[in-house]
Amino acid sequence: MFTEGEISDVSVREFKQFRDHRGWLAELFRSDELGEYKAAMAYLSVTHPGVTRGPHEHVAQTDYFCFLGTFTLFLWDNRKDSPTYGKKKVIENADTLIVTVPPGVVHAYRNSGDSDGLVLNFPDKLYAGWGKKEKVDELRYEDDPLSPFQIDR
Repeated sequence: MFTEGEISDVSVREFKQFRDHRGWLAELFRSDELGEYKAAMAYLSVTHPGVTRGPHEHVAQTDYFCFLGTFTLFLWDNRKDSPTYGKKKVIENADTLIVTVPPGVVHAYRNSGDSDGLVLNFPDKLYAGWGKKEKVDELRYEDDPLSPFQIDR
């Protein structure tokens, strides 16, 4: 059902590191570069080597991922009104990328390195809404063997 190709509205850019004798610094986001996008929260996750998170999608939430480690990112455009509906994109070595994933784009990532990887996310919606009193905005596919969003086939 899905074919390889670019996906509309997915932003992929380099995770620029500014290095000196002390180490490095990276600007994760700047309000003057985000346009209308506004982060609502931030979280950090650790993913062990060989572990995959997802696939899942959001109905209303946009994710803004920053990858630190060696990851493979999987994207499927599941938006029927998108010009790239039905496209799949795999990004290898997403260790120096910042990726914006809009609602309706199914996504997963796997730590393809040999040490723990860190992922920072700055989504534009609060997890479970204000005060964590709303339904979580996720459609999960990882436990569905009939899902078209498979990363190992």
